[in-house]
Amino acid sequence: MKLQDLRPTEGATASKRRVGRGSGSGLGKTSGYGHKGQKARSGSKKNGFEGGQMPLPRRLPKRGFYNNFAKEYTVINIEVLDQFDNGTEITAEYLYEAGVIRKIEKDGLKVLGRGKLTKNLTVKAAKVSESARNAIVAAGGTVEVE
Repeated sequence: MKLQDLRPTEGATASKRRVGRGSGSGLGKTSGYGHKGQKARSGSKKNGFEGGQMPLPRRLPKRGFYNNFAKEYTVINIEVLDQFDNGTEITAEYLYEAGVIRKIEKDGLKVLGRGKLTKNLTVKAAKVSESARNAIVAAGGTVEVE
């Protein structure tokens, strides 16, 4: 089978409705809009209007807030870094390639201090918590904030 031989399954697609093409088509004359009235006019703004009753979207409460300026970091704890060998340079790209993290967020990597670290590592991250920094330095490693 080739790409040019692909076709939709029988009955999966319907042909476009050609309205206003004579009474024999079943959609001639008024083209499915009935006779006269607001809904038959061109430019009718009928959708969402509930006859003067407060429309549903305006009856429902607004919820939440989205902060456009919030920083988004890929967060990782030092207990996860303990699996790497001594002297390894830890960056967001290295962790991604190693399969430790699934995604590098737009503001980079943030290292937090949960767990124990026994290896001396060079950690390069956008942010490092105070407890994580102390644990890395205590294990003989270095911290570089990018």
